[in-house]
Amino acid sequence: MSASAYYQRAHGERCEREVEDERLLEVIRVTHKKNFEAYGYRKMWKALLRAGETAPRCRVQRLMAANQIQGAKRRGKPWRTTKADPTAARAQDLVGRDFTATAPNRLWVGDFTHLRCWEGKA
Repeated sequence: MSASAYYQRAHGERCEREVEDERLLEVIRVTHKKNFEAYGYRKMWKALLRAGETAPRCRVQRLMAANQIQGAKRRGKPWRTTKADPTAARAQDLVGRDFTATAPNRLWVGDFTHLRCWEGKA
């Protein structure tokens, strides 16, 4: 430990980075709440820049990760809409696990809780 760090700690002084991190973390929390907790660190950084905060992106990422603040959907992760209940009754298998169709538009199969379409999610 350096001598300056020892004396700083002994006198109870906090470094500028700690103080700035706490201030910025409060701004991040308010901005995150104001944007319906949807922003990840990239959009949060851009929102902070628009608000006049000049924090580096890596600092925003570090503070959000350390405080478990994350966006609505993280990149590369699948959508998770529900958690299956193993004790729940299952719907009947109306196609008998035979997914071959005799002609186009004769057999449509999908999970009724989440189906991705060109128009979005159904």
